Amino acid sequence: MLNNGIKQSIIILALALVLAVAVSLSAQSSKPEVSFDGLHLHPDKDVAALYLKPEVEFSDYTRFMMLDTYVAFRKNWQRDTKVAGRRVSNKEMEKIKHGVAELFQQTFKEQMEEDDGYPLVEIADDNVLLLRPAIIDLDITAPDIPVAGRVTNYVASTGAATMYLELYDSVSGEILARIVDRRRMGDYGGTMRWSSSVSNRADASRLFKRWADMLRKGLDEVHEEAYKTDRSAG
Repeated sequence: MLNNGIKQSIIILALALVLAVAVSLSAQSSKPEVSFDGLHLHPDKDVAALYLKPEVEFSDYTRFMMLDTYVAFRKNWQRDTKVAGRRVSNKEMEKIKHGVAELFQQTFKEQMEEDDGYPLVEIADDNVLLLRPAIIDLDITAPDIPVAGRVTNYVASTGAATMYLELYDSVSGEILARIVDRRRMGDYGGTMRWSSSVSNRADASRLFKRWADMLRKGLDEVHEEAYKTDRSAG
């Protein structure tokens, strides 16, 4: 079992690598065919970048573990963002990070486990996939923070976020896949809508659900294909 101390150490040690690779991927007009750690680029219309380890049998994995979600704001977001003329405090930023991480974990658990899918477990095993998620470059247009008086914010978009998700074999620790994708949250098509903590959370939840469903669909497809292969072979 991975205790909280070990989980946190893994996240901290990997942070510089996570940010460097994500920035590199987003900045390049053409992505490398093979990543620095031997993963191969796999064309996918649903995400910005999908890298897979060749010949991995993802159908072997029927359960998953999940490290704590690391959350990082867009550079200078705190400086650039004000509500009723007041800047977001460090404490408020940490509270938002915690809320985003908690929502991401909850959403992935619900979507992965839905309809007898892939249960979340705490112990590494042969059929357990380890997820290491990060939400980086987080940009919230109108954060809901306490201010003096009544303030109403109207926005054309809740904001944007980049998911950086790595998949590992839980026993060996071998990296199997990397997914990087940036999306807008609550893009209202040019119209302005009232922003609140409720609408911000709902829009973030929908985005996280999209990412979770993408992973769930991918795993379902490889399991279905493996099942068909086994039946035809038998």
